[in-house]
Amino acid sequence: MSDNAILSAPHAHLMGVEFEQFDKDREEITLRFRAPDSFITPRGSVQGGLVAGFLDEVMGWAHVYATDQAEAPLNLEISMSLLKPVMAGPVIGKGRVVRRGRKVIFLEGELFDEAGKLLARSTSTAIPTPRPGSGAGSGE
Repeated sequence: MSDNAILSAPHAHLMGVEFEQFDKDREEITLRFRAPDSFITPRGSVQGGLVAGFLDEVMGWAHVYATDQAEAPLNLEISMSLLKPVMAGPVIGKGRVVRRGRKVIFLEGELFDEAGKLLARSTSTAIPTPRPGSGAGSGE
């Protein structure tokens, strides 16, 4: 599966997204992000809502890849814990499907610095929906 789907979204450029790998057995995706200076608050770290965006991205793409791009999750709830400041520059995101049912999906995500230190964690409860443009359920 190509990473073109990830990179084609306009927000992917803003977030500096790069596909690294997808482990089908673990249903886990690894993405790299580049937090630009424009994401930095006066405290010197990435604004919390933008950190949530990185985590949302890795959790969502884990489900998309686990379903061979047929489905995308629609979040009902996201919870996030900021463990360390996320600084400008590269960060590594790992997202995985914890459990996938017909009506609800449980996802989790983590952000790491390049040294492998955990910066933030998240969980999401979502519903599976046909992925826009996939043709599934849309009559395409």
